[in-house]
Amino acid sequence: MQRLVIGLALLALAASCNRSPAPAGSLSDDTPSPATIYPLSKQTLRDKIKGGWAGKTIGVTYGGSSEFRYCGTWIKDYTPIPWDDGIIKSWFLNGPGLYDDIYVNLTFMSVIEKYGMSAPADSFALAFARAGYPLWHANQAARYNILHHIMPPKSGFWRNNPHADDIDFQIEADFAGLMSPGMINTSSRFCDKVGHIMNYGDGWYGGVFVAAMYSVAFCSNDIRHIVTEALKEIPEASTYHQCISDVIGWHDQFPGDWHQCWLKLEEKWGDDLYCPEGVFQAFNIDAKMNSAYVVIGLLYGNGDFGKSIEIAARCGQDADCNPSTAAGILGTMLGYSHIPGYWKKSLCEVEQMNFIYTGLSLEKVYEIGFRQACRVIEMNYGKTGRDSVKVLLQLPKAVNLEQSFNGLYPTTRKTLVYRQGILYDTASYTFGFNGTGLVVKGEALCEDPKLPKTETVSANLYIDGKLMETASLPLDFNIRKNELFWNYNLPETSHHCLIRLKNPQRGFGIRISEIIGYAACRPAKHSGK
Repeated sequence: MQRLVIGLALLALAASCNRSPAPAGSLSDDTPSPATIYPLSKQTLRDKIKGGWAGKTIGVTYGGSSEFRYCGTWIKDYTPIPWDDGIIKSWFLNGPGLYDDIYVNLTFMSVIEKYGMSAPADSFALAFARAGYPLWHANQAARYNILHHIMPPKSGFWRNNPHADDIDFQIEADFAGLMSPGMINTSSRFCDKVGHIMNYGDGWYGGVFVAAMYSVAFCSNDIRHIVTEALKEIPEASTYHQCISDVIGWHDQFPGDWHQCWLKLEEKWGDDLYCPEGVFQAFNIDAKMNSAYVVIGLLYGNGDFGKSIEIAARCGQDADCNPSTAAGILGTMLGYSHIPGYWKKSLCEVEQMNFIYTGLSLEKVYEIGFRQACRVIEMNYGKTGRDSVKVLLQLPKAVNLEQSFNGLYPTTRKTLVYRQGILYDTASYTFGFNGTGLVVKGEALCEDPKLPKTETVSANLYIDGKLMETASLPLDFNIRKNELFWNYNLPETSHHCLIRLKNPQRGFGIRISEIIGYAACRPAKHSGK
């Protein structure tokens, strides 16, 4: 009722406001009338942006010791998750790579600072690909693509990126929501530009949904409203929307026990069918599954900061990223000043320390985030005054439907014994499989540790006697190719494959570790008879 009354009052305010057109280069194509104007003091806006970044930092630290230690199971209620006064500083000094959730975000914020709000996708892609930090999964596959002139959106497209549905953009989209208070469609437009660098389909939707929740959290203190309003940005026909809708329904069915919701989620959506690390394994880095854990934390935590991030972490899998997202959204809703002191005490020690690989501290990020949000408000028919801003709220509009790996299902996973799959000099490896697609996992090798790691190994993949790809495989971990080969566009039949080094050099080679096969239909379950 309170939200309805406020909304009607704001509609009346909107009717009396004279609005000038948005400046050239506006990020909004939303019709400015009829509209709701939402006023915020600049102090409140700053506090909420600060709360978002602070919450994200607290959450990722809280789950840091649990990351992927609990796959296919939750963290038992009696198992302690450590938290003490010096824990964030300890991670900053001894495990700063934990904060990849944040420093990749900061790359995109820095591009906006340098090139402006209308910076092209290639500017974000090149800054990301050339950054000094290590990457994994969809991020690393995208970096390799970009460095080999496959630019976005092709760099994140599923035929070019076996990790297209992974969590990567979900944990890097915070900046888009935090700079778009109340402007939910504008946050999605930022996501369209940046998120397709590394993801597509459900992987991209993870970032769109997270950014949308941040955007709504500026203007609502109703957790369920934040979740359901943000979900309207996602096409109902997508498996991502279906998964999150299921979680909301299971929460209604089991409002007092998140474990029951978790069990239902695991039963229906718990298979990671496409990430090469997760196929037929308990490991699950699929975006919709991990987004579901965020939603479980938010719904069952019901606005309680500590309870929400604990539940999100105890859901398992990517147990640092999920409480980080939940805490960031809650921090935005509550504002920095209302995050309990128990959680902020450790944070105060690091707010002036730069994140690794960046020249930015939290204190600098708070200020940059506030400045960028004010600019986005102005570009979207809003007003910024001396002490306050007026945001023109946007009604959510679903982004375009896209689904990765259409009709493909994994059928086989063959793990090679260590020496079996190592190729040096003129060696080759042959194998067969049935189906429409395959992924060959492995890595480039240097036999002699004294030889330079700047070398690149080349290998050819032949399928049915035809050269399908020549892979350039850097030894340097930061620019490696995540998987040796993949192809999802083969006829449904038996195939004979051969892998052979193209440029055999003494001491350099490749290791083939696993081969995953796909078919065009879901395999029948064994009856047990």
